[in-house]
Amino acid sequence: MPLLKREPDLFPDDLLSTDHPVHPWQVLQTRSRQEKALARSLREAGIGYYLPAQERRVRRAGKHLVSFVPLFPGYVFLSGTAADRLYAFKTHRTVRTLPVTDPEALHCELRSLRTLTLSGAPISPHRFLAPGDRIRVVSGPFQGVVGTVVRARGRYRLVVSVSFLRAAVSVELSREDVDLERSSR
Repeated sequence: MPLLKREPDLFPDDLLSTDHPVHPWQVLQTRSRQEKALARSLREAGIGYYLPAQERRVRRAGKHLVSFVPLFPGYVFLSGTAADRLYAFKTHRTVRTLPVTDPEALHCELRSLRTLTLSGAPISPHRFLAPGDRIRVVSGPFQGVVGTVVRARGRYRLVVSVSFLRAAVSVELSREDVDLERSSR
């Protein structure tokens, strides 16, 4: 039983159908739990947006409940003009705009994300790991080891260095076995 009916996560429906964005993409950071309300306001004003969401099923008091939650809580992708961005701020649901240095790359990533969300496959958000990030192994035979991420051939590798000797070793790990080291963020 759905808590609320599913709302459109993309407006207009063909916003991501082209290879290039019609308007530049902007990333809006929202006030806490205001993503859907902002999306509704943008849709009513005819302003393009994308709010990727995933289905979440829970069981409470013996009932199965379904809700749709943002994949990236606190963020809405806006495709519009400076006037459209100003409108988003006037709703009092937007905190700030994050700069988009490569709008073409963001458009391509959003198109890929849309394909994944429409596929119906289960999607799990993960912390972004980039080469150079300090990580700690949280499970498996290397639990407790701290090192640096290196991505090789599409897989994660953990590099542990002995800087005094100017030497290092590496091992391949599953994404599920690692987490960002607390002091690195």
